[in-house]
Amino acid sequence: MPRTIQVGLIGFGLSGRYFHAPFLTVNPHFKLAKVVERNRNEAEAFDPSIKTVRSHEDLLGDPGLDLIIVGTPNDTHYPYAKAALEAGKHVLIEKPFANTAGQARELLDLARDQGLVAIPYQNRRYDADFLTIRKLLQDNRLGDVVEFEAHFDRYRPDVLNNWKDQDPEGGGNLLNLGPHLIDQAVCLFGIPEAVQGEVRTIRKGAKLDDYFDIRLFYPDKRVLLKSSMLAPDNSLRYVIHGTRGSFVKHGLDIQEETQRKNILPDTPDWGREPESQYGTLTTADGRTTLPSEAGNYHHFYDNLYAAIVGEKPQEVTPEQIHAVIRIMDLAWESTRERKVMAF
Repeated sequence: MPRTIQVGLIGFGLSGRYFHAPFLTVNPHFKLAKVVERNRNEAEAFDPSIKTVRSHEDLLGDPGLDLIIVGTPNDTHYPYAKAALEAGKHVLIEKPFANTAGQARELLDLARDQGLVAIPYQNRRYDADFLTIRKLLQDNRLGDVVEFEAHFDRYRPDVLNNWKDQDPEGGGNLLNLGPHLIDQAVCLFGIPEAVQGEVRTIRKGAKLDDYFDIRLFYPDKRVLLKSSMLAPDNSLRYVIHGTRGSFVKHGLDIQEETQRKNILPDTPDWGREPESQYGTLTTADGRTTLPSEAGNYHHFYDNLYAAIVGEKPQEVTPEQIHAVIRIMDLAWESTRERKVMAF
């Protein structure tokens, strides 16, 4: 009989409420059993069968739980994940996996030694646009990629009084959106030879970084990853040039927007983008509008289940996990030193 993974979730904010709980609810391989909320009971309002507890120790001491999801502010990811692994639990960590490459390596080594899965929530591998790009590359419709540019921009000119804008130990845009863009590049092209970064603070009154551009160096291509919190026109996502064609894509995957409407992800045509967000493929034969693949975060959880029960390896590999955090470390070092850093 298929095994049901019993899950404990630390935190029920945006991540827990809209990214994890809905997918766990509709996936028969998982049961969200307990949620840590310090003062509220929103998880029980979402699903009365969920038990609310007030501290992460209540999860770690429960022998019935198999998987702990860490959905708390970034500076807590490492200590909560380490405690979960030491308690013999698999861990799924909201991005970033850790705040430094040293922390990431320690968690990965601990998971390996314990025979456990430790993985970040890299859901953006299963966005409609990225799945479309992977298919384009698999079908060789672009030829050899020579330049890859990815954006994750927003327009948020006001500095908020929250941990993302104020916490020097875990806030800032690089730790927030950098893991998504960097992971996608590493997924497509592997480990770069070198990294050049510029991490900046551009908003008036901002204390933490709110802009970055990172250049990854490969023998046959350049990869540029950019994010700004001061981009009124923030629809551009990708510009890719290859020896046989170019692909340009605007518009963010609709799954997050759909989830915020309290629509469970078991509805028909889940993740299908409107035609207005289709990308443009340009080749020697002309320019065509290319329908997007359907976005599908379900696949992340299906792979997580398979990795936990030993059916398949985790798609986000330990080598990739460490590389993403190391690239962020090198982007900061490059910013300070004003030079290209060898990976």
